[in-house]
Amino acid sequence: MKIVLLEGLGVSEEIIRKQTKKLNEMGHEFVVYEKNTDPRVQAERCEDADIIMLANMPLSREAIERASHLQYIDVAFTGVDHIPMDEAGKRGIAVSNASGYATQAVAELCISFMIQLLRNVKQTEQRCREGGTKDGLIGNLLCGKTVGIIGAGAIGKRTAELCKAFGCKVIAYSRSRVEHPAIDRQVTLEELLKEADIVSLHCPLTEETRGMIGEEQLRMMKKTAVLINTARGPVADSEALAKALTEGRIAGAACDVFETEPPLDAEHPLLHTPNTIVTPHIAFASEESMEQRADIVFENLYAWLEGKQLNKVEI
Repeated sequence: MKIVLLEGLGVSEEIIRKQTKKLNEMGHEFVVYEKNTDPRVQAERCEDADIIMLANMPLSREAIERASHLQYIDVAFTGVDHIPMDEAGKRGIAVSNASGYATQAVAELCISFMIQLLRNVKQTEQRCREGGTKDGLIGNLLCGKTVGIIGAGAIGKRTAELCKAFGCKVIAYSRSRVEHPAIDRQVTLEELLKEADIVSLHCPLTEETRGMIGEEQLRMMKKTAVLINTARGPVADSEALAKALTEGRIAGAACDVFETEPPLDAEHPLLHTPNTIVTPHIAFASEESMEQRADIVFENLYAWLEGKQLNKVEI
């Protein structure tokens, strides 16, 4: 089979060389490309592929349409909203993801965001650089706060566990029933937004979750509350969030994801709002999680070559 890796996996060249050698010895052709988002380039690279591997780079519909032999897409990422899943389903192409590789990495960053926002780290650092003091910027503890988890999957649950270790009360909103020792109570979305001191988004991007945090929902939140988005950018309406922050209707926000992958347009509204931490989609990116991701995605590949499918994504 011809296996095409469309972008780097964030691991050493040695790891890729070892995998290439193993696949070649098994009689397969393994081709590795540098990342390229041009649909025409992707289509050319995928044209005679039996298997496509990629991470979070958007895969063009044209690439799937041109790949007449394509049987399997092995995604080195948790979400698959960057894959034309409808086209894959129509063609009977199987899709697997790398669910679980970044659970700890994302949860740890969420805790970091919570503490940075509560302790005014961004503002006090700037003060220090300017020769100032902390006067007027005394912060608050994470301990004792109510954290609202929206989307209680693996990452949401791990974030809840870390929050409990800091002495927080944890409530959760999820479409399915949640029973987990770190979650004190499952509530409606409205109850969560009204009660939580910290709202942390961990849900996938679907037609149901797109824009689920908009003007109406932000008005339900406490004036002292903060919002953290490490899920998907479109889950929260950026314009509505920027307006709420500018008007002081919520106390702060931390956003690691946006409607598009960074680099962002310089005029993006969340780049110009008070008490806002913005990062260019770093939550999943640690050396440890990149290595774990590569392990999972190649395990998926070898299982598929043996006639089994791991980490199946339902289409």
